[in-house]
Amino acid sequence: MLKGLVVILPLIAYAGLQAQPKRTQAIQVAEAPRIDGSLDDAAWQLAPAAYDFVTNTPVFGKPASVRTVVKVVYDNNAIYIGAYLYDDPAAIRQQYTTRDNVQKANVDYFSVFLDTYKDRQNAFQFLVTARNVQTDARVSANYTGEEGTYGDVTWDAVWDSKVGFRPDGWIVEMRIPLFSIRFSRKSIADWGIQFMRFSRRFNETSFWNPVNPAVSGFANQFGDVAGLKNLVPPLRLSFSPYISGGYRQTPHTNSVQQYETLKSGGMDVKYGINESFTLDATLIPDFGQVISDNVVNNLSPFEIRFRENRPFFTEGTELFNKAGIFYSRRIGKMPYNYDSIQDKISSGELNDYQLLKNPSVTRLYNAVKFSGRTANNLGIGIFNAVTENVKARLRNRNTGKDSSVTTEPLTNYNIIVLDQALKNRSFITLTNTNVLRNGHERDANVTAVDIALYDRANRFGLVMKPRYSVVYEGNGRYDGFASQLEVGKVSGKLQYALTNEMRSAQYDPNDLGFQLSPNAFSNKAAVSYNIYQANRSFLNQVYKIAIKQDYLFKPFTWQKTAFEASAAWLLKNFWSLSVNADIGPRWYNDFFEMQTPSSLFQTPRQPLKRSPYYSLFVDGSTDNRRPLTVSWYIGGAEGPLRNDPFYALQCAIRYRFSDRLMLEISYRRQYDNGQFGYAFVRDPATQAPILARRKYADVTTVFSGVYNFTSRMNLTFRARHFWNNLQNTNLYNIEPNGYWTEKKDISPAQYNLNYNAFNLDVFYTWDFRLGSRLILGWKNWLGKDYEFNINGQVYNNYARNAARLLSTPHGNEFTIRFIYFLNYQQLVKGNEKLKMKNKK
Repeated sequence: MLKGLVVILPLIAYAGLQAQPKRTQAIQVAEAPRIDGSLDDAAWQLAPAAYDFVTNTPVFGKPASVRTVVKVVYDNNAIYIGAYLYDDPAAIRQQYTTRDNVQKANVDYFSVFLDTYKDRQNAFQFLVTARNVQTDARVSANYTGEEGTYGDVTWDAVWDSKVGFRPDGWIVEMRIPLFSIRFSRKSIADWGIQFMRFSRRFNETSFWNPVNPAVSGFANQFGDVAGLKNLVPPLRLSFSPYISGGYRQTPHTNSVQQYETLKSGGMDVKYGINESFTLDATLIPDFGQVISDNVVNNLSPFEIRFRENRPFFTEGTELFNKAGIFYSRRIGKMPYNYDSIQDKISSGELNDYQLLKNPSVTRLYNAVKFSGRTANNLGIGIFNAVTENVKARLRNRNTGKDSSVTTEPLTNYNIIVLDQALKNRSFITLTNTNVLRNGHERDANVTAVDIALYDRANRFGLVMKPRYSVVYEGNGRYDGFASQLEVGKVSGKLQYALTNEMRSAQYDPNDLGFQLSPNAFSNKAAVSYNIYQANRSFLNQVYKIAIKQDYLFKPFTWQKTAFEASAAWLLKNFWSLSVNADIGPRWYNDFFEMQTPSSLFQTPRQPLKRSPYYSLFVDGSTDNRRPLTVSWYIGGAEGPLRNDPFYALQCAIRYRFSDRLMLEISYRRQYDNGQFGYAFVRDPATQAPILARRKYADVTTVFSGVYNFTSRMNLTFRARHFWNNLQNTNLYNIEPNGYWTEKKDISPAQYNLNYNAFNLDVFYTWDFRLGSRLILGWKNWLGKDYEFNINGQVYNNYARNAARLLSTPHGNEFTIRFIYFLNYQQLVKGNEKLKMKNKK
């Protein structure tokens, strides 16, 4: 009997993870319901209801605290969703938010997900808050984003929604036009569907078809919708013409202000080539009104990766990003030889020339995206962009003649993706990126294959990612390869994985991708234990441990051994707490610190010996349902070297003054009393790089806020100041074995640095019509020539430095942008109505 129980109980527990998906019915209607937040139309009375939601967080598996009833109807033009969300009206949270930004807000919301190809990997999400603010997103198999999000919210569609309130709850009505989604034409459509409700009062997320956080994947836990018959994909053709104008004033160190009048116009076009594939094109694009980058003083040998904020490169690019070898910031970047022209002028190499113009941004002529998915779940994507030939203009001081120097040649960027979805969430993806530059300039090609295989029970997974790159530069070429192999248990309380990664010395995807460094080999073993059931103290808990071994690939040399451990808890009062520990028990080799980005591909390398260390960091946050929310982070690291402490702390305070106004301020400080790093200078005799030991401090302060006038009109601002003070105390020569000897013939103080970066972004946005928008913008920034201009010896603390910053010249830019959405079907209907009116 006991043996039988031992066998049966695990099977019962596992069966709970693999329950049959729920099924709801969609009803075709002759007369579409009016979207007014009432559910009074006759169409809703015919449809059966989906109900009995199950909690996902903070505790999985319980009946939802509040009842939700959802109905689905459709006609030849759209899918309609009607939801009745029962609740006490006084308890419904109704904070206004900006579009696509609901995760941290004090607001209730409802969402529907549509898996139109039923591949259990990809889907469309449409979300409405209690204030009728919309969020839409594309769900993909490998999406990893902010907690509380389920897809890429940078994707925007045109759809309609309304909310209404009743004595026993609130109502959501949605109209999702068929031209806003993609699907295959079938007499009987077979779609996956999911409904989600979030109740801020309980901090509770619930789903119609249960979504178990212990099970790998999201779309594979959807339910099904039946009854969708004879859906005909409509002609999908839309235009978004825009005009923009403005004024820019830029300061320079010679106290001369440069003034520019900004004017631009262009158009975004979306055309549905057939039922499943769409062509997106942007003509003469202008990306002026985007939030500023989080610039820092980069002292590492590695490039800083910045977030993409340009709409065309964030919307509908999940297929192109799947392999991770597409970094869209390469397109329209600073010209390759921009700095070299500046350096030659400063060094006197071009002493006879005056620099008249040196554009800092490469203009994009046009960009096109072609993407979609066939009825057999084959995703196909083609991306192409062309950037201009950029030239710097020089004037000979002696002859007065002007000349030009190419800083970035005419360049074509291309990506091709084939992504085949397989059974059991498995897939195989082929991605190729290609960069062709005009003339005898550098060209590059990278091919990546991504294979993910999961067993039928979705318990174990195998991931393989081989890559191959070829770069043509000058009269030669160099090629390289990379791979990742991971196998493990992906579902259940106990999960584990073994991972191997390697990058050859010449693997280089950086012409259109992003890689910190080549020439690496690593093995990692990780185990996690996840508890999603509440106990006396916690609502959920996650524990992780890992060990990692790093090596240089060529020559194959041990680099580092590290042990990592972390724990995260969600307390009963909805405060969160996590602890992270990291230990490097041995002196280890750093093969990259003494390099520069241009020398990362050189072998052999000069190692730098780094000391053993241990670090401990703790972070947490208070209950975000309260008007005042505090999140914090504190920790430090230590090693055997004397006077070598490191600490970091951060505190962010967010206060919700009303349902319309919210402000947040955050402060972060890092200090290292004995940081070792490249001094960015070489020994005059040997040309060997010199190592510095320095007192390092940086502070980042961000002040941001939003005021929502309505659900479609808001004012946002964000001010950010980054300060970095670096005082060298010692200089060293590096010995062949990686240890260092002090160098006393050069003064360390002459290489001290004091760096500032400041940006202010203010935007007024009004979505005055579905898909149409008016934006007013103001950007203010510290002039680039002044980033190192404040004396760090005199202004040697944050308060003094910040006060001096205010009197330093800043640049300003004022812009206005008007976008108008035109849909072909609406134009045709409008024309037909006009003809009917004229006949009468």
